[in-house]
Amino acid sequence: VLFDFPYLQNLRIHYCDIKLDLEMLERFPLLKELTISGNQYLTGNLRSLRVLKDTLEKLQIDNCSNVRGNFFMDLADFPRLKKL
Repeated sequence: VLFDFPYLQNLRIHYCDIKLDLEMLERFPLLKELTISGNQYLTGNLRSLRVLKDTLEKLQIDNCSNVRGNFFMDLADFPRLKKL
């Protein structure tokens, strides 16, 4: 049900342990702001966010220990990214 919103621009998930992989976010092609914190079931690699390269302006991922990648290297060429 979460993925029936192709026009979604802001997504915030705080301390809600739902199974989610970063690759699933490709279904939100217009996403501008993404905040996920305290989710032990979030998985995936930051490189998966490349599908949002031209829209993502703000990204915050905290206390999600199963996420792989390097914020600075994997997201270095996101032209609209203002806050990391």
